[in-house]
Amino acid sequence: MVADDPADCGPPLPARPAVAVAHHAEQYRPGRLTDVFRAPESEGAPVVLLWHGSGPDERDVLAPLAAGIARLGPLVLVPDWRSDDPVIGSVELLDSIAFARTTSGELGGDPGRIVLAGWSLGANAAAAVAEHPGIAHGWHPSGLVGLAGSYGGSPFDGHRDAGEPVGGAGRPALVAHGTADPVVPPTGSVSAAGRLAESGWRVVLRQIDTDHAGIIGTDYNPWRKRCVPTEDADRLAVLDSVARAVAAVALGPD
Repeated sequence: MVADDPADCGPPLPARPAVAVAHHAEQYRPGRLTDVFRAPESEGAPVVLLWHGSGPDERDVLAPLAAGIARLGPLVLVPDWRSDDPVIGSVELLDSIAFARTTSGELGGDPGRIVLAGWSLGANAAAAVAEHPGIAHGWHPSGLVGLAGSYGGSPFDGHRDAGEPVGGAGRPALVAHGTADPVVPPTGSVSAAGRLAESGWRVVLRQIDTDHAGIIGTDYNPWRKRCVPTEDADRLAVLDSVARAVAAVALGPD
């Protein structure tokens, strides 16, 4: 079943606490960085591994969303990856999963509770791994988040270990898309939500009055050709709403 209620991803969350978020970078493979966002003194927190879109090495564009999620409790990891090169990029994404599984415990996270999340092309890649765990050597994420994805091509297309699709077994999935997205039509998210629900994922579909950049709480700067932080009140409201919905997937029921 596909629901359109963020509460179906987990229990209602309290108002966002006014806490600072610790932020630093770690190497997840030689010479390649992932940002780490965590609430102070967090231990055993669920992990959100969040992949950026088609601009290579753009982990910074997800910083506002990552910080918003971390304020609510999860540990958030945002790696750079070569999204312009499907061979190198796919290896880097798999290395970021390995890093999350082996190292998140040292960073205050629970390596047994990792939600795989992505925006745009990153959403396509996250869904590919979640539906075809053979790609990641049989690893299953504890939940899936796709933001503004097309769910068409991904860096894992044709992966030799993909195998047949595997059902969600009741795990939570959030699929969210801006209704005014001029870059990726929302129809892809609607179709993906239906497919995931049919294969056993507990899906929440969020269709939000915003655009491709707004779904991650940013604005697109055409001169810089990238998404940048914003002070726009409407976009900040979307940022808060999406962060809370993602955190609900990670935190799950008490």
